[in-house]
Amino acid sequence: MTNNERVIDVTDLRRVYGDEKRGSFEAVRSVTFSVDRGELFALLGTNGAGKTSTVELLEGLAAPAAGRVRVLGHDPYTERGRVRPRIGVMLQEGGFPPELTAAETVRMWAGCTSGSRGMDEALEMVGLARRRDVRVKQLSGGEKRRLDLALALLGRPEVLFLDEPTTGLDAEGRRATWELVRHLRDGGTTVLLTTHYLEEAEELADRLAILHEGRIAASGRVADVVATQPSRISFELPDGYVLGDLPPLPELGVSGHEVDGPTVRLRTDTLQRAATGLLVWARDEGVELRRLDVRGASLEEAFLQIAQDAKGQSPQGRAQGRGQGQRQGQAQGQGQGQAKEMVA
Repeated sequence: MTNNERVIDVTDLRRVYGDEKRGSFEAVRSVTFSVDRGELFALLGTNGAGKTSTVELLEGLAAPAAGRVRVLGHDPYTERGRVRPRIGVMLQEGGFPPELTAAETVRMWAGCTSGSRGMDEALEMVGLARRRDVRVKQLSGGEKRRLDLALALLGRPEVLFLDEPTTGLDAEGRRATWELVRHLRDGGTTVLLTTHYLEEAEELADRLAILHEGRIAASGRVADVVATQPSRISFELPDGYVLGDLPPLPELGVSGHEVDGPTVRLRTDTLQRAATGLLVWARDEGVELRRLDVRGASLEEAFLQIAQDAKGQSPQGRAQGRGQGQRQGQAQGQGQGQAKEMVA
């Protein structure tokens, strides 16, 4: 097998809940994507977008209503016996016997896993070696997630499915998990990740797809998806100055702007040109641009914009109003919070 081999191949995938008599809901609608060997692919989406419904089909937990799924060249549902020993699955929530210790849980799971890692190795990988003799019911939520990951890694999987792997982890635990996932990917493991932490996807993913209402709204390399959004410059006008005193915005490469009192927010696809022109103007005028903030687009901004566009809202129309400028400012000021709390 080569590094360019398609390890996961999905074509026109559909998943439907319910039936005609009681009513049905189409959770996954003609989804198509592929993942190459050694690649980390992230599935993102707002509430009910269809991420977990899609991943469950890839894991062979259910049959699709229509479409085609291949994992390692096999149908994961009808050929489960040929796929399951070669994949690792970390669900959103594990169901461990509460009275067993962490070590006993791993030992029990290893008894059902072909060619499993040693118990000590598995616990060490996820940072639970010192908690090996603690009962599951006494583990914190983050420690239980790490135990979930240990079990997913027991069989040395070629393909690893991670469904919200760092939920409940503190910042240190999340970073440690990222490093472990990078190490696995660099060692040739193919990883499919769902997460509601956009920073996580931006840090780890080679490519991604953003789902909305069961369809792929955008996909591609992380940098390419982010590049669809403009960069931003915000600052406060000096006392006595108005927007018209600035150099002509089109000449700076500014594609749009909002004004909220003394605060000006500019959007541009040529960040260096716009920032340089603005700073040269300020120098020549002998004024200070207070609260100056210059930043490139982020995955969070791309995610929010794509989700809004998928709902049929017009970004151009929203951008003209002062209220939209305030909302955008709040989204930037609050940072990662709102978008990162969107769950599957």
